[in-house]
Amino acid sequence: MTKIIGLTGGIGSGKTTVARLFEAEGIPVYIADEEAKKIMLFPETVSKVEVVFGSEVLNDGQIDRKKLSAIVFNHPEKLKQLNSIVHPLVKKHFDDWVKSHEKFPFVIKEAAILFESGSYKYCDKIITVYASLETRIKRVMARDNASEKDVLERIRNQWSDAERISKSDFVIENENYAETKSKTSEILKILKNLQ
Repeated sequence: MTKIIGLTGGIGSGKTTVARLFEAEGIPVYIADEEAKKIMLFPETVSKVEVVFGSEVLNDGQIDRKKLSAIVFNHPEKLKQLNSIVHPLVKKHFDDWVKSHEKFPFVIKEAAILFESGSYKYCDKIITVYASLETRIKRVMARDNASEKDVLERIRNQWSDAERISKSDFVIENENYAETKSKTSEILKILKNLQ
């Protein structure tokens, strides 16, 4: 049975860097955010979102992510409605993906909201990546061309590092690439011996 290893961390923690390190070692990695973006293009998703949020969130028959984000960002109820549409579709997509990788002893599921979405319950082990608040803010400002205020707002909407770490089996501090790579290799050895 293929084991599912959850990989999470707050925005700007560098979890994608760690995911790429696992990929480089031949471990299949599912990047939940990337897959969710693709799922938002599916006609069934578009029609469900249109029913709940109205045609004003569409642009040329596709979901306008900026408009939708503006609606759900500071409205927990609206966000809950969106998640109730998207999460089951992502879960089904992930389950199918795992089946297609069942010859591997384990796979990695990288998800920013692994705990918040409840999908951590389906993981055999969990790795949390973290970095200092200062590092995270710098990374996200550079990556997304965002203001410090916007980045802090996004960080406040996620679980804290302490909450994630308390529920994780492994923790990677991602401030220095060489150290991150070394810690990832160490965890990989442990995971390979779990079989």
